[in-house]
Amino acid sequence: MDLQHLRPSREQDAPIYLQLYRRYREAIAAGKLRPGDRVASVRSLASELSLARGTVEMAYQMLVSEGYFVARGAAGTVVSPRLESLVEHNHARKSVAAAHASPHPQNISDVALPFQLGLPALDAFPRKTWARLAGRNLRMLEPETMTSADPAGYEALRRAIATYLGISRGIACTHEQVFITVGYRGALELVRRTLLQAGDLGWYEDPGYIFARQFLERAGMRLEPVPVDEEGLNVSIGQQRAAHARFAVVTPTHQSPMGVALSLPRRLELLDWAARSQAWIIEDDYDSEFRYHGRPLPALKSLDRDGRVLYTGTFSKVLFPGLRLAYLVVPTSQVGKFSDMANHLPGPGSILPQAMVAGFMEQGHFARHLRKMRILYAARRGYLVDALTQMMRESLHIQPQAGGIHVLANLNTNTRQSDKILAAAAQANCLAVQALSHWRLRKSTQGGLLMGFANFATADGATASVSRLKAVLAKL
Repeated sequence: MDLQHLRPSREQDAPIYLQLYRRYREAIAAGKLRPGDRVASVRSLASELSLARGTVEMAYQMLVSEGYFVARGAAGTVVSPRLESLVEHNHARKSVAAAHASPHPQNISDVALPFQLGLPALDAFPRKTWARLAGRNLRMLEPETMTSADPAGYEALRRAIATYLGISRGIACTHEQVFITVGYRGALELVRRTLLQAGDLGWYEDPGYIFARQFLERAGMRLEPVPVDEEGLNVSIGQQRAAHARFAVVTPTHQSPMGVALSLPRRLELLDWAARSQAWIIEDDYDSEFRYHGRPLPALKSLDRDGRVLYTGTFSKVLFPGLRLAYLVVPTSQVGKFSDMANHLPGPGSILPQAMVAGFMEQGHFARHLRKMRILYAARRGYLVDALTQMMRESLHIQPQAGGIHVLANLNTNTRQSDKILAAAAQANCLAVQALSHWRLRKSTQGGLLMGFANFATADGATASVSRLKAVLAKL
């Protein structure tokens, strides 16, 4: 592609970086740039067009954040292989058919699509520090760690997690109570194998985390939907509908997906029910680190006096999903049972990533990274909320949330289409919006759209994506 076709005009009102961003979008839409094509480096394009490198870099950041470009480090930047040949106003993914056929959230891919849920800010991850830790751990691997791995996980990481939880979440535990698993579903599998049986009945937040629901249903569990209101899980209704349930899966600090916190009276009520019924509470503390107003709420586990809470956390949202590392903290009375079951399961996998995370935590990088991300996410959430408020207030209103890395936009009563139809149209146009209705077990008249914001690096990037979303939905 002739780089001179990208030359912006200083006579236009639009900023130079925005003109450059639009030129690239037009070139992709017209087929002049194809999926997988390598684009000019920031340095060479700036030199060719006599522009400041910062101007070109800002345009590239917008294109990466919206899924048009993929940055591959030393290998350069390419047009996203996930994009098909596009025509103007029709940004279709290769998985369009699957997006229409499946109501479930899309899997995390190698491209951060606009509004993609569950994906942290990949551009802000400390790659140099991580690479240095990787080299150090490879050089210092001890023979015993190379020959056999503890099925409960790398001990240094378990100790680091126990220390971190004691300081940040108020959970008093030893490393023996901590089990490393392959992702959150690995933690659920360990709980299921150790304490539950096929056919057991459990409470499920409605709406609630869809992947937990999918896993439990496929594992043969029966789920009773318990509604969520402004105080979180309605424990009284849960007891009315299924008082003798064997377990409850909850997200008390930042309910997924509604964003509310489980109130203290409800927490105590839930713990009392579990103690009386000898039921288990699986606490998913999936993004408690990201709270933008006030201090993070204490974990439900910190209030557990009867040993009924099984606490889970993950590194997917605080570091990156590709790690596939999570952890489970079990009551002291259950350590023996869980240790025995862990001996009969595949375990958490390779020692190396576990050792790297342990070093990342022990050397203080983890705490610094979290502090940085809280500030960054507060700003990026503001970018998206401001853009939605300015451009789509007639059809959407934003659900207030104190934390997390997604926004819930409820549909106004004058919106004609269902959230499922709106989300399907957005997904067909390469916008990874999700419908709230898909996260429910029981039907509700209140629809909404779930949108991730962690990878909106600029206010302009959020504005451009919301503008695309508005244009797509206006056609319905």
